[in-house]
Amino acid sequence: MLVIHRADLLLPGADREPVPGGAVLVEGRTVAAVGPYEELAAASPTARVRRWPGVITPGLRNPYGPELLERAYHPDPREADELGTEPLTGEALAALEMTDARWGASARRGVQRMLAHGTVAVAGELRREPVRDAVARAGLRAERRYEEPSGPPSLDLFVGGRPAREIFLPPLAEGGPADFAVFAVPVLPGTAPYTTLTTHGATTCVATVLAGRLLHRSR
Repeated sequence: MLVIHRADLLLPGADREPVPGGAVLVEGRTVAAVGPYEELAAASPTARVRRWPGVITPGLRNPYGPELLERAYHPDPREADELGTEPLTGEALAALEMTDARWGASARRGVQRMLAHGTVAVAGELRREPVRDAVARAGLRAERRYEEPSGPPSLDLFVGGRPAREIFLPPLAEGGPADFAVFAVPVLPGTAPYTTLTTHGATTCVATVLAGRLLHRSR
């Protein structure tokens, strides 16, 4: 089935020019075409259309895989009264009785939080089998990490002024994997799109598509 994802602005990635009113045509797991929505709709009139607010970008690569999934505990919502809702690290983590089952459940929740921030790939060696299994089951891409990432670990990769080349996957292009995210940020004339993303943050993510599948949707 063909699906067109359209938004106010498409950032294909790398040095490619932004496309106002741009869209991504997805066929199965693959990008069939990128460009202005009108052109894609005219070429594929039977395609299903998903309209999103804001900006479509390539999916994000989070370099803090071990730090966020194996050195942090993501509490179950039922534990919120006791543990809160934010990831626990350090002494707070050490005070918990962490079994393999608990690590697996934490990783599944952590993966869902990553998807909700536009992440489709994680980097870094994952040594715990339940964590690797959670990542594989969700379909996140696991990549090697060739150097230690700078800054504190974060789910929101737009925080801290990280260079775009470090966090975005390769550009969206015909024949490439349909891995992208949509962020509901304002598209303002004269404002650099990446600046707008860093200002509003990855918590504005409204959709995350991985291998053509809509794995996160907030509206």
